Amino acid sequence: MKLTFTLNGRKKSVEAEPDRRLIDLLRKDLHMTGTKEGCGEGECGACTVIIDGEAVHSCLVLACQLEGKSVLTIEGLEENGELSRIQKNFVEETAIQCGYCTSGMIMSAKALLMHNPHPTEEEIRVALSGNICRCSGYTQIIRAVKRTAQEGA
Repeated sequence: MKLTFTLNGRKKSVEAEPDRRLIDLLRKDLHMTGTKEGCGEGECGACTVIIDGEAVHSCLVLACQLEGKSVLTIEGLEENGELSRIQKNFVEETAIQCGYCTSGMIMSAKALLMHNPHPTEEEIRVALSGNICRCSGYTQIIRAVKRTAQEGA
């Protein structure tokens, strides 16, 4: 089936089987490898992207659900060829251990900040509750999101 949607601010038209998962479409067909697959069951959040302003696990979204939608991936956060403020803050706050969960964490945090630019720590924790990091105690991750909110990015 032919799909037309917006990917990172650019219109895309692609052919895909309707039951193809978004994670596979992104990684294998469109070569957008920043989105990672962890569990493939919507449990770990490594594959989180933003669709029409909402954080979703791309392993649970089918290609046929994309028609007319806007998809934002970790690659779409760059600003003028540089890391976005939230990405920089993850690096500066050492909120990255092995890095496998990082793109999903950042996308969940970005979706939160799009809707709530000044979240409380509890709201940050809730927004990140669909993401698992096996390396960290989450302290640095929460600090990076708080810092981004304080900086207004």
